[in-house]
Amino acid sequence: MQSPLVVGVDGSDGALVATDWAVDEAVRHGISLRIVYASLWEHYEGDVPAWSPDRPSEQVLAENIAWTAVEHARRRASGLVVSTEVLPEDAAAALLSEGAAGRTVVVGSRGRGGLADLLLGSVGLVVAARSPSPVVVVRGERAALESRHERVLLGVGGADIDAPAVHFAFGEAAARGCELDVVTAWRRSAREPAPAGHPLMTAGPASHLERRAARLLDKAIEAASEDHAGVRVRRTTLEGPARTVLVQRSAAADLLVIGARRRAGLVGMELGAVAHRALHHAACPVAVVPQGHRATADTRADHRAEWPLPAG
Repeated sequence: MQSPLVVGVDGSDGALVATDWAVDEAVRHGISLRIVYASLWEHYEGDVPAWSPDRPSEQVLAENIAWTAVEHARRRASGLVVSTEVLPEDAAAALLSEGAAGRTVVVGSRGRGGLADLLLGSVGLVVAARSPSPVVVVRGERAALESRHERVLLGVGGADIDAPAVHFAFGEAAARGCELDVVTAWRRSAREPAPAGHPLMTAGPASHLERRAARLLDKAIEAASEDHAGVRVRRTTLEGPARTVLVQRSAAADLLVIGARRRAGLVGMELGAVAHRALHHAACPVAVVPQGHRATADTRADHRAEWPLPAG
């Protein structure tokens, strides 16, 4: 039995948008959907009338929110298998636990209106930073939410050779029947001049760096390309900081996929500057895929040594 897609809800408009996206994604992959509402009941104490003599009013509210989301999902896709769970736990902790057994965790972006639309809620940030499973933060423009661009965007760097994020992106493009736009960013650096006498030096140092980035891009996706021979792939190398390049290019994508390389630090920044910027500013949903067991510290160091310049 395949693992379900897990979506977290909280009764907000953003959660309903995330539910719609999760429904479409579950249908696309032919898997079930699990809707999770989690909250510490005491947060609602005194704010909700006691509708039931047998259960706390906060629990009644939670169950109503969860079942509203279930009905919403079933109206969108009547044949979809949908289950729900109401948990008296911290929302981030509950989604991390549920995600351990799920295929992907889907959360909404908390922002509402104006500048707030650019900001990701704390629950989504914690889940994206710490989940053992891929996490999709649903945000962005309507065209992206409705998959009108027919393009998945994958950002690759030096540690992404045959990485889980690469395979995830190819799987998404295959399920959607759309183009996969693979992008790597490169930057000039006075600290890394092109080798003296290098055959590419006739085209200039910048051309040398760009060509090396293109070779490593090909290497990063080589295995996944063979596994998904039917996926149309566009290979792009662009000069500039990866966090800027990917956010700009996300305006023409339905989903941005980024690998997660966890590190110690503040919540969210555990993911690094590229993922952190994308989660807050991308114009489409963002999938953060854990590096997982495929890449050890040694292999990551080897790939960084090969990569032309820091991608962040």
